[in-house]
Amino acid sequence: MRLKITPALVAVAMLGIPGVAQAHISLHPNTIPAGAFVTLDVRVPGEQAGAYAYEIDMQVPPGFTEIDTQKVPGWSVKEVMAKLSRPIQTEEGPISEEVSRIIWTGDRSALGRLEDNSFIQFPLSIAMPSDLAGQSLAFKTVQYYSNGKVIHWIGPPSAEYPAPTVNITAKGGLIEEVAGNEAGPTPGQAPAGQAAAPAQLSAGSSSGASKGLAITALVIGALGLIAGVGGLLTARRARSVA
Repeated sequence: MRLKITPALVAVAMLGIPGVAQAHISLHPNTIPAGAFVTLDVRVPGEQAGAYAYEIDMQVPPGFTEIDTQKVPGWSVKEVMAKLSRPIQTEEGPISEEVSRIIWTGDRSALGRLEDNSFIQFPLSIAMPSDLAGQSLAFKTVQYYSNGKVIHWIGPPSAEYPAPTVNITAKGGLIEEVAGNEAGPTPGQAPAGQAAAPAQLSAGSSSGASKGLAITALVIGALGLIAGVGGLLTARRARSVA
């Protein structure tokens, strides 16, 4: 009897491979010292087959009185301000408002549609509050799709739809990128409206890639073993017939 390698056998061999993780809305860099001034990229994936995301509504944590936005082709941006319960006194005078929300809206052109299996980045020029060292700030976000789907990125890090976060470290520290679940390009994929950039692997991502290669090697080895067993059985049957 010839043992055939069927799709069912391949499926069995693949059972040990973990599923591809869903990309998340994320902030980069994600580890910033208190009081530091930084360009923060809001990285947003499109993940609805046959639909596109056209609006991203991000809630800003308290303490940000001024955020500068960058124009992204195909998208408009609006800042929603909220009154402070107590004005902040500065050298330039009192500040009575803070940024409450930032809303990006696509114009529905090719550049203003965040399609499935692509991502886009919205840069922000932002200063981290100086009194938040040791805290993790969640920028809860709602994503709207053309098919009516609304994704609420507001959960804790362990949730299916976690809020994008940044960790605030002590003043004078380093601005860093700590590897984790994030929205980003697959190899050779460029962000919407931008050119492809060389991929940079951190120690964590390199370890993940190595694990993926090891699992793939195991699967290939298992399929080779199955094929070898099939060939052996066929040879034995041929000798018995002869």
